[in-house]
Amino acid sequence: MNKYITAYYNDEEDLLKGLREILKKGVKVADVLSPFPVHGLDTVLGLRRSRLTRVAFWGGAVGAILGFGFQAWVFTKAYPLNFGGKPFFAVPAFIPVTFEMAVLFAAFSMVFAYLIHNNLGPGSRNVIHDERITDDRFLFVVPIEDEQQAGAIEETLKAAGALGITLKTKE
Repeated sequence: MNKYITAYYNDEEDLLKGLREILKKGVKVADVLSPFPVHGLDTVLGLRRSRLTRVAFWGGAVGAILGFGFQAWVFTKAYPLNFGGKPFFAVPAFIPVTFEMAVLFAAFSMVFAYLIHNNLGPGSRNVIHDERITDDRFLFVVPIEDEQQAGAIEETLKAAGALGITLKTKE
């Protein structure tokens, strides 16, 4: 995608309406940027459900196994102590730490999976399409191949109610 067109809207309802109209014409939308989550945007774009819940489950499972296993090893093999006649392998006493480790690992695994998947964090080079995207603008990006296609797409975007249309070249 060397050349692309950005179209911005001031309202999320107008954005959804414009997206529906441009997708009906067979134009591919590369990205949609908004200052907050827009209800129904994933349905309009045809996006599949996120796999972040699976990452959280497996991260939590690993954390729970590590937490329980570490406690079991410490209290039975590494440093067994007799606390008031309690058995060395006292499972009910391990539950709070096991739960907390599951929550901790699930949270960290989701954060890292999100950052990696979205190419965020140190070393990432993200394009800023418009300075006001995170403030009050809704914007979508349409890749183009040639100038004739750009003119047709601009007309379609104007008809779809875009407030601002900009032709840009990838740097």
